[in-house]
Formats: sequence, C-alpha cells, structure tokens
Amino acid sequence: MKPGTDLRLRDIVGEVDRLLWSAMSAPRGFTYRVDGTGTVEILHHGRHATTLRGGAVTRFLVDVETGDPQLLMARVTGAYKHGNERVARQHPRNTGGR
Repeated sequence: MKPGTDLRLRDIVGEVDRLLWSAMSAPRGFTYRVDGTGTVEILHHGRHATTLRGGAVTRFLVDVETGDPQLLMARVTGAYKHGNERVARQHPRNTGGR
C-alpha cells in the first residue's frame, strides 16, 4: 500500500471515530421539575440527580431557555465529560493489551 493511501485511511478512520465518539457522548435523559417552594429538582432517567435552590434556580431557569438544556443539566449535576476521557481511554493501562 502506498504511504499516502495509508495516511488517508487513518484520517478517515480517525474522523469516523471522532464523529461516533461525539454522538455517543452527548448528554441525554435529563428532566427538571420546579416546585412551589422555589426549588428545581433535576432528574436523570427518572432518578433524582440534584436539587437547586436560591440564586442557582434563577440562573438555571434563564440558561435552560437560552442554551442546550441537556448539556446544562449535565453540567449542573456534574455528569458530563471533562475532556480527558479520550486520552485516558488510549493510555496503556486502559487499552487491555491492544
């Protein structure tokens, strides 16, 4: 195989991997409820994840209307990727001898 062909194949495989990884890592399954006492309960797949009170409620309600609600709720609960998962996945300790 020509060296240029090999490089292009690696680029294509890398791009496919990047697209699949980003699609799988998008947060999903978050919902929220506002109760009469001024608190917001965030649920993940129907289970309690966190409760917001005070000023956090006001900021949350404004941000949830203007941005991506799923990403916002993932960030508020701490259930979002920090950016190092791909690097950690490729670490020799985590590759399982690949």
